Amino acid sequence: MPTLSERDHSVVWHPYTQMQTAPLAVPIVRGEGSWLIAEDGTRYLDGISSWWVNLHGHAHPHIAQRVSEQLRTLEHVLFAGFTHPAAVELAEQLLEILPSNQARVFYSDNGSTAVEVALKMVLQYFHNLGQPERRTFLCFRDSYHGDTFGAMAVSSRGAFTQPFWPLLFDVEFIDVPVPGREAEVLAQLEVLFARPEVAGFIFEPLVLGTAGMVMYSPEVLDELVRRCHQRGVLCIADEVMTGFGRTGPLFASSLLQEQPDIMCFSKGLTGGTLAMGLTTCAAPIYNAFLSDDKMRALFHGHSYTANPVACAAALASLELTRAEQCTQQRQRMAAAHAAFRQEIEALPGIRQVRHRGTILAVEYDPGEGTSYFSRLRDAFYQLALDNHVVLRPLGNVVYLLPPYCTTPAELELLYNVLRQLRELVLNFRPAPTLPEYLHD
Repeated sequence: MPTLSERDHSVVWHPYTQMQTAPLAVPIVRGEGSWLIAEDGTRYLDGISSWWVNLHGHAHPHIAQRVSEQLRTLEHVLFAGFTHPAAVELAEQLLEILPSNQARVFYSDNGSTAVEVALKMVLQYFHNLGQPERRTFLCFRDSYHGDTFGAMAVSSRGAFTQPFWPLLFDVEFIDVPVPGREAEVLAQLEVLFARPEVAGFIFEPLVLGTAGMVMYSPEVLDELVRRCHQRGVLCIADEVMTGFGRTGPLFASSLLQEQPDIMCFSKGLTGGTLAMGLTTCAAPIYNAFLSDDKMRALFHGHSYTANPVACAAALASLELTRAEQCTQQRQRMAAAHAAFRQEIEALPGIRQVRHRGTILAVEYDPGEGTSYFSRLRDAFYQLALDNHVVLRPLGNVVYLLPPYCTTPAELELLYNVLRQLRELVLNFRPAPTLPEYLHD
């Protein structure tokens, strides 16, 4: 009989995967806390929350109970002309804890669509105000906002988007204001403000995830947003990854004085239980769509908009996130990350260690001019699996973003893998000492 992995290989097309050369997928049949359990019983520690979505651990009983109750009550209802308790309660609770200028919640079904909604809000806002020429977006170079076409357009022009470049609308990129480059980036912004058609600025607040967990300060983001607001440019905070406690506070934007006009959420929104996205906006944006003319409405929606089961999962996850226990878990994890950073950042083989909240990223130094980056990434991934740890390296950057329930002992297992990766990097030079699985 074929294994689950073999059956998968014969019928499934996986994301971000070259299916001809990729190894068989690891067959996971169960989750428990911070662990994933494979078909053969092997346990893997989930160091990245299964693509940043899981907040409180796999198969969490509280979320499962709320989802089960909702399934027996109402599984779905169309959201045009209808509503239901879970959608209203979730919107009410989110607006209580979001920055005070956020006034309305628009539901969708994933991070990319949450961004699409935000972009359309900005463009139609200016259209409804009689300024349709304002349609240019400002973005950070190396940013990532999703894989639908609008989201790709406001993301970095890289390998993931190259086949589609001719179809993406033009945007203006500014550099990420990492420490030491703040003044330079502010100057770049001022140059772009000479263009009257600038409509919006979209950013990943404080941490650019796919870029390698690149981090910058709340102070410089505050200044960027302030200057945008002075010129009537709307600001979109893409908190798909940073939301719900990842950077320390519940939302990265909470560290700002100048608040975004629009915010995007997904990933941790349901605690990693069900697909869901939402976009929130300030009252002036919502008001610009109000009219006796139906054509001024926002014509956007999805079949599963505000799905009651997903809303129930989000409410349960939000209850856990707001509890004191979760706050303490995040604080303990942040302190552990800070201690590990102090241990490792000055050692040979380490280029930089970045840390904010529950996010830790180690940028390894494989030497100048190395031609082995892709194989090094694969070696990192395999070494982690050999240690029963799930990581997803970004080039020479390996990051930790575990579920909040991860214990100190489990964190130590993750840190030990990062220590082993440093040894691998040191042995990476010269080429004859490469580990066996780095050779062709």
